[in-house]
Amino acid sequence: MKGVSRMTQQEASGTMYTPGRKPQDVLRHSFFLCGERDRIKQVFAKGNQQLGNMSGKPKLTYFEGRGRMESIRWLLAAAGVEFEETFLKTREQYLKLIKDGYLLFDQVPLVEMDGLKLVQTKAILNYIAGKYNLHGKNLKERAHIDMYVEGTMDLMGMILVYSFSPPEQKEKQLASVLEKATTRYFPVYEKALKQPGQEFLVGNRLSWADVQLLEAILMVEELKSDVLAPFPQLQAFKARVSNLPTIKKFLQPGSQRKPPPDDAYVATVHEVFASK
Repeated sequence: MKGVSRMTQQEASGTMYTPGRKPQDVLRHSFFLCGERDRIKQVFAKGNQQLGNMSGKPKLTYFEGRGRMESIRWLLAAAGVEFEETFLKTREQYLKLIKDGYLLFDQVPLVEMDGLKLVQTKAILNYIAGKYNLHGKNLKERAHIDMYVEGTMDLMGMILVYSFSPPEQKEKQLASVLEKATTRYFPVYEKALKQPGQEFLVGNRLSWADVQLLEAILMVEELKSDVLAPFPQLQAFKARVSNLPTIKKFLQPGSQRKPPPDDAYVATVHEVFASK
C-alpha cells in the first residue's frame, strides 16, 4: 500500500539491530517476545481443548445396564445425538468420582456435556429435552409433557424396584406393576392419543414424553408381551414412534440400548455401592 512500508521479518520479531541499541537489549527483547508467543500458544491450545470438550460427544458415566441412565440414553438417541459411555465396575471408580468432585450429591448417573457435569436424572433429562427441542413450544406444553413424564417415571421406577427385589417378592411385585400399568397409567395415555389427528402426546410433535412412553411400554411388554391388547391407540403409537429414524436405529441390535438387568448387573451395583 502506498505510503505504508512493509515490516521486515527482523522488525516483526524485534531482533533487528538499530543504531544506539545494544546487542544484549536486542537479545533480551527477542527472548521476551518468544516467551510471549509461547504463552499465547498455550492459551490458545487450552482454549481449543475446552472448546473441543464442549462441542464433543456427551460422556455418560453409569453401570453397564439400564437403571436411571436408560431414559437419558433414549432421549439422546431420539435427538440423534451420539454419545460415549464409561461403565462403573468397581467401587474405586465410584469413590474417585466423588473425590474428584464430579458427583454433586455423590450419586450417578453423570453426564458430561457442553462443559457441564450434570447429575440427577430429571435435571439431565430436562437439559437434553430443552436443548434438542423435545420439551414443548411454550410453558403450557412443557407442563403437560412434565406430567406425562412423571407418570412414566413412576411406572418405570416400579420396574426398577422389581428388578432388585428378592426372589420371594418378585411375583407380588410383578402383579403390582402390571395392575398399575393397565389400570392407572396406560389408560391415561390411551385417552390422550384418542383425539383426532393426535399422533403424539403433546403439541402433535415428538417430545420427551413420547420417547419415555415408548420406553415404558417396551419395558412392560418384557414382563407381559400382550399387555397392550386392550389399548389400540397405544399399539398404533408404539408402531409409529418405533419407526422414527433415530428411534428405529436405537432399537436395532448392537445399539447402546441396554438389556433388562440380570443377576450380574445387580451384583455389580451392590458391589459398587457397598449396599450388601
